[in-house]
Amino acid sequence: MKKVVISLLAASALVTLAACGGNDDSGGSGSDSTEKVTLKFQSLAFQKTTVAATKKIVADWNAANPNIQVEYVQGSWDSVHDQLVTQFQGGTAADIIHDESADITGFANQGYLADLSPYLSQETKDAVPKGVWDTVSSDGKVFAAPTLLQSYVVFGNTTLLKKAGISTTGDSLSWDDLQADAKKLTGGGKYGLGWGLKSPTATVLNLGMNFDGTFFDGTGRDAKAKIGDAELEVPKRIHAMAYDDKSIDPTSLTQSGSDVLPGFFGGKYAMIVGGNYAAQQIVEQGPKDFQWEVLPPLKGTSEKQAANPQTLSVPAEGKHVKQAAQFIDYFMKADNLAAVGQGDWLIPTTQGARDAIAKATGGKNGWTQTLASGAELTKAPFQSVENYPKWKDQIATPALQEFLANKIDLAALGKKLSDGWGQVNG
Repeated sequence: MKKVVISLLAASALVTLAACGGNDDSGGSGSDSTEKVTLKFQSLAFQKTTVAATKKIVADWNAANPNIQVEYVQGSWDSVHDQLVTQFQGGTAADIIHDESADITGFANQGYLADLSPYLSQETKDAVPKGVWDTVSSDGKVFAAPTLLQSYVVFGNTTLLKKAGISTTGDSLSWDDLQADAKKLTGGGKYGLGWGLKSPTATVLNLGMNFDGTFFDGTGRDAKAKIGDAELEVPKRIHAMAYDDKSIDPTSLTQSGSDVLPGFFGGKYAMIVGGNYAAQQIVEQGPKDFQWEVLPPLKGTSEKQAANPQTLSVPAEGKHVKQAAQFIDYFMKADNLAAVGQGDWLIPTTQGARDAIAKATGGKNGWTQTLASGAELTKAPFQSVENYPKWKDQIATPALQEFLANKIDLAALGKKLSDGWGQVNG
C-alpha cells in the first residue's frame, strides 16, 4: 500500500455556546454566560496528525467563544495516572482532563470527577451507544465523555501474504488460523509474527474477551480476581507460538509496538499485532513502496474486545464545570471526533463520526477492517475495578513479562495474577 498523506477532516462548523451546552440551568458550577474564563485542557494526543486535529478544535472553539477560552496543555500517557493522583490531592488538575475509562474509575469513585450528565447535550447522549456510556457511568452519573476506541488488529505484509498463498478475506480471523498462518510464514531466519508486548497487560485483558476471559468478578474495591483457563488462553497461545511453533520472534515480546515496525518494514516479520493506531506510524515511517493491510478482526469464541475509550472529564471541584462540559460537548461533534479519530487511526465512539471517516477514506488503507473491529467492543469487568491501575502496573505487567520471557510457567502466572490482587487490594 502506498504511503499516504492523511488529510484531516475539517472541523465542524463553529457553534454558539447555546448549541454546545446541555442544560444551562442545571446549577452546579455554572456561572453567567458573559463571564470570561480560561480553561486548561490537558490533552494526551501524541501523534502529529492528532495533535494538529486537537489544536484545530481548540482554535475553532476559541474563535467562536471569546468568553470561554481553552488553553491547550500537552500531557503524556506514560505519566497521567500518577500526575492526576497528585493534582487531585492538591487541587491543581486541569479543567478538562484527557484519560481513558479504565483509569478514571478510581478517581470517579473517590469523588474527584464531576457528573457531566446535566450539561451534555441530548445530541451527544444519543450519539454514543449505551454500552460505551456504561464504561464511564455509575449510579446514574456520567463521569466522562467517551471519545475514541482502540482495538487490537493484525497488520500484514501484503507481498509476503500473497506469496505464501494466505487469504486475508472474510469477516474474522480465528486464533487457530493466525497461528497456522504465522507458522507457514516462518523460515529462513524470518518469523510469521512480531508482537511488541513490552507492556502486555492491556493487550492480554482486551483480547482475553475473545475467549470470554473476565479477570475480575464484582466492582470497585469489592472485586475479586478471577484467573482461570479463559483468562490464561491468550498468553498461553502467544507463548506456544513463540516457544513451541517458534513463529513469533521471542525478542519482539520484550519490545514496544513501535520497536517492531522496522522488522515489519524489512520483511523480518510477515505480520504484527498492535493497536489500530499503529497504522498511522506505518503510513508515516514505512517505505514508500511498502504494501500492507489490516486483517479481519481476531476471533476466539467471539470477536469481543474491551471498550476502553479515551475520555474527557472535569474535576468535581473545578470552578467552571459547565463551561468545561460545553467544550467537551463541542469536541464530541461528529466532524471533530472524525478528525481526531482519523489522525490517530482510532475508532470514534459515535456512528456519525465513523461514517465521516468511512466517507473520507473510502475504506482504504485498512479503514474498513479497522472500523469493523469496533463492532464488538463492550465494557470489560476490569473497567469497574478501582485498583485495576495498581494491579496492572505492580502485578500483571511484571508477571506477564516473566511468562512471555519463558521464566515461569502458566500455573505460576495464574497464581501471581490472582495472589497479586490480594496484595494491592487488601
